[in-house]
Amino acid sequence: MPETLPKTLHETLPETTDVLVVGAGPTGLTVALSLVEQGVDVTVVDGQAAGANTSRAAVVHARTLEVLEGLGVSERLTALGVHAPRFTIRDRDRTLVPVAFDDLPTRYPYTLMVSQAVTERVLLERLTELGGRVARPYTLESLTQDDRGVTAVLAGGATVTAKYLVGADGMHSTVREQAGVGFTGGEYGESFTLADVRLTGDLPGDEVVLYFSPAGLVVVAPLPGGVHRIVSIVDEAPARPDAAFVQELLDGRGPERGRVVVREVVWGSRFRIHHRVADAFRAGRVLLAGDAAHVHSPAGGQGMNTGIQDATALGSALTAALRGDQAALDVYAEARRPVARQVVAFAGRLSRLANMNRRLRPARNLVLRALALSPAFRRALAWRLSGLVYR
Repeated sequence: MPETLPKTLHETLPETTDVLVVGAGPTGLTVALSLVEQGVDVTVVDGQAAGANTSRAAVVHARTLEVLEGLGVSERLTALGVHAPRFTIRDRDRTLVPVAFDDLPTRYPYTLMVSQAVTERVLLERLTELGGRVARPYTLESLTQDDRGVTAVLAGGATVTAKYLVGADGMHSTVREQAGVGFTGGEYGESFTLADVRLTGDLPGDEVVLYFSPAGLVVVAPLPGGVHRIVSIVDEAPARPDAAFVQELLDGRGPERGRVVVREVVWGSRFRIHHRVADAFRAGRVLLAGDAAHVHSPAGGQGMNTGIQDATALGSALTAALRGDQAALDVYAEARRPVARQVVAFAGRLSRLANMNRRLRPARNLVLRALALSPAFRRALAWRLSGLVYR
């Protein structure tokens, strides 16, 4: 659902800063917030003038809420979203794999459903309270680095010299390209459709459901305000899905009993997804995090969560480096890249399962139902989805 973040004043850029963060999405804001909490001088620049957000992410998992807790964000965020203690994989009306989060050893035994725009707004408000700043609209054009720091040249000719620079500027990261870091992987052949809709019908208000069907998958998840998030893989999705298109998806892939009726599409979009991991998360004094470092299928809702977890780890590593522990940056890079590879592989497996050849889907369903009889399998899946496995 599109929401507009509070406008940030056009600030004059400082000539020098300890850390320059490029990108003011959830990852960049979390890096900055982690640093400001430790008294580090940090500047965030972003190319968007008003911080408008298309809100692709809508899931905040338990581990993410844990790492945000120390930044004074989690309590505010959990008050604004829907708490979903269950995730279910179904073949139309038949339950294949039920996953419960409510017995996990965490203060957040649920999936928090809240739009990315709200998550960004809460992070920005907290950063501003602590004296942090976001300068808009500034776009990175080039960077150079030496043993003492990184000099960033921004569109319009402004320059900022920082001791370290963080690339949190998304899949098409200029920081990553300027640092000469490869982005290994590929692109999924199908397109994804995403829509926030108002609907009527017998759908749970506190459960995320991944529907498998002969026609393909569709994810239905509750959001605040009586809105549901719909995500589906299709061969060629329309640029802006309308109610009829979403209705056809739900009729062909969603529940068969108790027909769901789409009343309104609040917002919708089409996108293609890559599966890539940066060849390195560190290039000298340049560090990568979030989508600049890894991208993958939206299956499992891991993208923004992995980026935020990158960010808190990177904030701690940069603080240590500024205090003399240079090895902390290598520890960050060496620890987070394997996590990213795990996340990309997990999301890829979910996507392949969901989009399996029609002839193989009955066998797939039998195998999943058999596995789901095991409490250990269901618990392992809950730990993986919630992110607690990455503690």
